[in-house]
Amino acid sequence: MSAHYDIAIVGGGIIGLACAYYLRQAGREVCVVDQGRIGRGASHANCGLVTPSHALPLTQPGMVTKGLKWMLRGDSPFYIKPDLDLGKFLWLLKFANRCNTGDMLAAMHGRKAILDSSRQLYDELFAAHDMDCEWHDEGVLFVFKHAAGMHGYEQTNALLAEHNLAATPLTGTALHQREPALLDDVYGAWHYPMDAHLKPDKLVSEWLRVIREMGVTIREDFRVGGIDRHTLYAARDEIHADRIILATGAWSAKLNRALGCRIPIEPGKGYSMTFTQPRQPVKIPCLFQEVKMVATPFDTGYRLGGTMEFAGFDESINETRLGAIRRSAGQYLREPEGAEITETWHGWRPMTWDGLPIIDQAPRRPHILIVAGHNMLGLSMAPATGKLAAELITGEAPHIDREPYRYARKFA
Repeated sequence: MSAHYDIAIVGGGIIGLACAYYLRQAGREVCVVDQGRIGRGASHANCGLVTPSHALPLTQPGMVTKGLKWMLRGDSPFYIKPDLDLGKFLWLLKFANRCNTGDMLAAMHGRKAILDSSRQLYDELFAAHDMDCEWHDEGVLFVFKHAAGMHGYEQTNALLAEHNLAATPLTGTALHQREPALLDDVYGAWHYPMDAHLKPDKLVSEWLRVIREMGVTIREDFRVGGIDRHTLYAARDEIHADRIILATGAWSAKLNRALGCRIPIEPGKGYSMTFTQPRQPVKIPCLFQEVKMVATPFDTGYRLGGTMEFAGFDESINETRLGAIRRSAGQYLREPEGAEITETWHGWRPMTWDGLPIIDQAPRRPHILIVAGHNMLGLSMAPATGKLAAELITGEAPHIDREPYRYARKFA
């Protein structure tokens, strides 16, 4: 079997679907292929946050020292599995070299542009299409158990406020009126009203429905075995396309040989547990800053998630990590869990060492566009990523500056 399209998109996560949507809007014939089922990777059971507030990258001053301390504990928010993987070591070294103010601010500008655009485009998307994905836009709380952490964050909030991302501080009665699910001894929180949340698996299924109705072809269980110029090869199938988009997330580095270049992405494993609704769930998502985990309420459930584990593509569930998430939630919430666990999940975030995605043509394969490396913000960055990818392919003027996302910066 074989078929020809204007655009073939490899990867059926939220980034691939966003690219398909905007390219189809531009009149292109589009096919999306996925090695398994659409949306079953990092798009499936993450915590569902859409967060313009996350403009700052992980590469912040002091992060190396904090990370080294966390590495000594198996239940810490950050864990690196000991091994002899040279590529992972070099990635971590480059990450460490960028933990300074200059590189942090440079990355922040690139992240803010694509986050702000995506937030606006989500509003436009939901206005244009009836999509049942449990969308709520009451913001997000950055919660601190202790006064020292709350006040220590003031400098960060002041920096974000300079870029129209100011939060409102809440303590005492004001905090517990805003979020009664928090324990009485939780000191304070910063409320970022520009943020929102939704149920990610529902967004995927609804966006998939929309693009199918628009005429996009979907091919599931299409495991790409090779890429030869304009052709994707599977076991008994092939697809021809004028242009190819690689929206392959954490798996992108596995295509280095086919691309003739190295994609500097490492898989960062995250976990989540989904429950039935507690009797007193949080009203809006809470990010517990001291322990780096999230509690998100949905109309049809409740989710705890977090941790960053660099362990390659290890499929096993680390019960120590899950236990840490559950214990951490108990430090902040009156009722940290629902009565029943409905899903335990892990997924791999595509981590770049500077916190920015790559949205650019492959240097030796100009007909291939790399669209990957969104770190922990694929859901938050998806619409603007898809729109920018479509603009680069169709030749339209980019709606945001494309420079921060060029491939070449990775080796600067």
